[in-house]
Order: sequence, then C-alpha cells, then structure tokens
Amino acid sequence: MENGVMMQYFEWDLPNDGMLWKKLAQDAAHLASIGISAVWVPPAYKNMDQNSVGYSPYDLFDFGEFDQKGTVRTKYGTRAQFEAAVKALHGQGISVYLDAVLNHKAGADEKETFLVKRVHEENRYEEIGDSYEVEGWTHFTFPGRGDKYSPFKWRWYHFSGLDYDARHGERGVFKIQGEGKDWCHSVDREKGNYDYLMFANIDYRHPEVVAETLRWGSWAVREFELDGFRLDAVKHITRPFIRHFMHDVREHCCRPLYAVGEFWKHSEEDLVAFLQETHEQLDLFDVPLHYKLHEASVRGADFDLGSLMQDTLVHNHPTLAVPFVDNHDSQPGQALESAVLDWFKPAAYGLILLQKEGYPCVFYGDYYGIGGGEAVHRGVIDTLLRIRRKRAYGAQRDYFDHAHIVGFVRSGDHAHPGSGLALLVSNANEGEKTMNVGADHAGEVWTEATGCCPGEHVCIDPAGNAAFRVPAGKLAVWHLATA
Repeated sequence: MENGVMMQYFEWDLPNDGMLWKKLAQDAAHLASIGISAVWVPPAYKNMDQNSVGYSPYDLFDFGEFDQKGTVRTKYGTRAQFEAAVKALHGQGISVYLDAVLNHKAGADEKETFLVKRVHEENRYEEIGDSYEVEGWTHFTFPGRGDKYSPFKWRWYHFSGLDYDARHGERGVFKIQGEGKDWCHSVDREKGNYDYLMFANIDYRHPEVVAETLRWGSWAVREFELDGFRLDAVKHITRPFIRHFMHDVREHCCRPLYAVGEFWKHSEEDLVAFLQETHEQLDLFDVPLHYKLHEASVRGADFDLGSLMQDTLVHNHPTLAVPFVDNHDSQPGQALESAVLDWFKPAAYGLILLQKEGYPCVFYGDYYGIGGGEAVHRGVIDTLLRIRRKRAYGAQRDYFDHAHIVGFVRSGDHAHPGSGLALLVSNANEGEKTMNVGADHAGEVWTEATGCCPGEHVCIDPAGNAAFRVPAGKLAVWHLATA
C-alpha cells in the first residue's frame, strides 16, 4: 500500500482479560479508515503463564486452543478469536504480522539432568569452574496438545543454556555441556557472546531444532494466513538461521511475506552489519532513531536538532528501516525504558509519518493509552495520519540546518491533487524558516494543520518559497488551505 503504516497493537500493561483479539476485530474498520495498512500483533501462542505479554513462550503451536499451563486462552484470547481478528483485518485490506519469539522457551513440563558450566554474566566466554551436574527445566512434552500439529518434544540437548539450576536452587547463566554444544556464533558480541538472553536458550546449531522451527514458521503462515513476522530479539539468534528461516518460510508460502526484526542497539553500524549478514531478508526497527528522539525530548534546547537524523537507519538505509517513536519495551516501567517525553512526541510522530522514507510504526500505547490511562496523543496522530494519506507525496527536501528549528518539505505530485507539505520542529524558541516547496505551488495559500498557528496563512511565491512559522517547542505542518 502506498504510504503504508504499521501499528503495534499492544502495550505491556494490557489487562489479562482475554479481550484483545475481540477488540482488534471490532477495530479493523477504524484502523483502515485512518490509514493503518498492517498490524503487528503480540505473540499469540501459549506462554508459561496466562498473564505473560508473550515473551516467555511455552508452545508455539497452541494459539489458545488447548488446556495447558492452567489455561486454554492466552492473555489475549482464544485461537478462534485470533482467527476472527485476522479475518476482520484482511477484510479491511490490513496485513497481519505475528510476533515470533524464537530465541528461547519457558515453562517446561519436566526437569532433566545434564552437565553445565557456569559462565560470567557479563562475559559469556568466561567460564567459572568445572562442569557439574544440574537439574534443569528443559523437557517440553505439551500434555494438553499431545502430538497435534507437531510430535516434536524438546529435550535438554535442544538448548545451549539456561538460567536456573533446580538441583541447587541457584540462578545464573549456565552453558549446557555435551557433544557439539557451544554458544552460537554470528550473534551480537555484547557480553562477549550474546547468544544467551533468558530462560532455556534454543540451540540453532542442532539440526532437529532448525527443522522444527522451520516447520512451525511455514505452519503458522498457512494456518492463519499471516502476511509476515516481527522477529523478536534477533541480535541473540545466529544470523545464518535467520536467513534460512526467512528463505524457507517464503519458499513454502509461495507469496510475498514481510519481516521486520528487533535488534535493540543504539549503533546503526551494528544494525547494518546484521542486515548485510542476513542478506537483507528482513527490515529492522530503527532503534538508533528512537534513541535520538528520546534524547531530544530529554535534553530539550540542549539537543542539536540538526543532528537528529544522522547515523539512523532511515537516513542511511531507508528501504530497510521501520522508524518508530516508542514501543512496549521503551514504555515507562520496562527494562529498556526510554520513552519519548510527551512534549516532543507530536514532533517525533510528525517526523516518522510525514517523511518520504521508511515504513513507520505507530505504538498502541501512544494511540490508545497505557495501562488504561488517557490517550493524550491520539488526536495529533490522527491528524498526522490524515496528512500522510492526503498530502505526504513527492520528493523530499531537508532543512536540518539549525540547532533548534529544523524541517523538511514534500513537493507533492500530480497523482494526488492538493498534496505537498512543509514540516517544522522547534525545541526552543518560536521562529520561522524559508523553505522551497516547488514552483508548481506558486500562488497557493497554505495553512497550518495541527492547530498551533490558528488563523495564520502563508502564500507561496513564484519560485516556490515561503516563510513557515513554528511556535516554541512545537510541531507545525503546513499544506494547501483549500484542498
């Protein structure tokens, strides 16, 4: 879809009431009307407990169908409700991307005995002492599901590490020992080797693990008619497997299949290396841009807005970038808390939604509120989405040439009458900037769309120039007044 927009349709503090899939189905027509072209849904399968947001996966084949872990439904509802939501979204022309948590498993059914070596938590290559025997929760038998959809049962040798020794009651990072056992390489080098993240760490060096995960990917796409995946924690998964997974699933589904990965790191250089090593089989969320937006919101006038887009994925690799403002990990109270402050959030959304490049993602928490709180940004996001649908076309010219007032213009095109816009952001005093929107707009009268300059108009001169104003600490978006 032209000018497509993804929405992350969950936040961390949703109630455990089993109603999200029903709400999503009811919301499908509204989402289409505001220009949402795809929805990233949370992990829809059974986790180690019903209240889990989805990142402690127990059984990827149980979408709220079987009585396991003390529940049939997941936090978000039942399989039938999930299928109804997908059908409703597809009926509105909206794609569905499933959050795939493939790095680890949690909530095993039985303990097993095997050898481990404890490693230093800040350097996974530093072993502490000799091998010793532990009991670990690594045997997944899925008693509620049995062999339906897959007969595979997970054993200790399908994992490379775990965080709890049940025999001695100790927590830490334990590397499983045995023939061919080691951390996977071609992962992020933080902590020496960041293969291990949490729970029972899946070993993608094991051929049975690879085969089962590939089987699940193709099954999930066919079973639920998915349009793509959001791949969780990809910096912890070996890159050859990521390539293999995406190639295999696309080959078996025989249609275009989108994928975006979460590689949570400030460094654009590290994200680019991942993209290259995975042969650009997926896009990445623009985490460096998120941190720039967060820093700009915290530092205010002390931040140089002229540097805002530097060293970001959307600036340097735009066709592979998914810019976002916030998500469930960055929201207040989470381990990666780095929320963009409210005063700057309209500007942040203006920047990602109205620029030419990237595939922007709107966060549920910003649009519907967090933890049942007020949705303070919904109005401005609706306005920006409307402008994106109607005005955000044509070439872009950047004006990131000042520390406190920056912007860009979109020149519009003949296929979208009335299109074209001028965006300005201030992090200090009010001011204006002369920008060129193109001689095709000569003589037009433009007005500000967000309400920050009520009653004001500007006239585009014969060369396509105009002086556009922005109030102190605000976002301003100007476009043709009568279209």
